[in-house]
Amino acid sequence: MSDSPSGKTVVLGVTGSIAAYKAADLASRLVKRGHEVRVVMTKDAQEFITPLTLQVLSRHPVTADLYDEKQSWHPGHIDLADRADLLVVAPATANLIAKFAHGIADDALGAIHLATLAPVLIAPAMNGKMWEHPATRANVETLLGRGVSFIGPEEGLLACGYEGVGRLWPIEGIEAKIEEMLAAKG
Repeated sequence: MSDSPSGKTVVLGVTGSIAAYKAADLASRLVKRGHEVRVVMTKDAQEFITPLTLQVLSRHPVTADLYDEKQSWHPGHIDLADRADLLVVAPATANLIAKFAHGIADDALGAIHLATLAPVLIAPAMNGKMWEHPATRANVETLLGRGVSFIGPEEGLLACGYEGVGRLWPIEGIEAKIEEMLAAKG
């Protein structure tokens, strides 16, 4: 599992939400705690934050494509799946939740999810109507039934201008939940 000398390996998935910029703070906090942070970004996430930002903060190359397989013969997504002590997706869109619930592996993050034996933590961020939609609720229930953990979302003013549930849980709270899950893992 972890190759990090003082901490654990956290694979941090970042999806295409306006809250993607908050992943930079989360990555930085986890590195300061001594964890090895490996960032995996969806194509849509790159519309909100650059891979370079997360590469500098995590101190590792960012996986942004399923075909970023240039370092060795071993497929990168399998290597990350094997290294992970915890897979965290923050922020997680309705699209990502649906893909995980249905086992869709058409990008690096989906493939890592299917290949890892590590615990999974999802921090949703989306429009409140999307969060409350029966399809999203069913997908969340499916993932909960498989042992996936969720934190949030919280209520407040959303980027779309609506008030409601859908905001990314505060980074400090996500960080605390990550530490709790890593401590429980041993």
